[in-house]
Amino acid sequence: MIRSELIQKIADENPHLYQRDVERIVNTIFEEIIEAMARGDRVELRGFGAFSVKQRDARIGRNPRTGESVEVEEKHVPFFKTGKLLRDRLNSK
Repeated sequence: MIRSELIQKIADENPHLYQRDVERIVNTIFEEIIEAMARGDRVELRGFGAFSVKQRDARIGRNPRTGESVEVEEKHVPFFKTGKLLRDRLNSK
């Protein structure tokens, strides 16, 4: 599901809301999650999961094409850990 499909589904299930308002709400939620992660904060959505930022240390990597060693700088990467409710729903048959 992509963002526009999510917006459309929410708008269809809530006919009392205008689609432009639903779009504004969804975009605001995503922006808040992004801003919190950019600050290094953890964002937890109970039952769904938690978004956090993990730090990858600098290291010596290898160019797979030439085999030469290259320095890989320290970086921060987004990380998502599923919540128990989501895990249980995915694994129930």
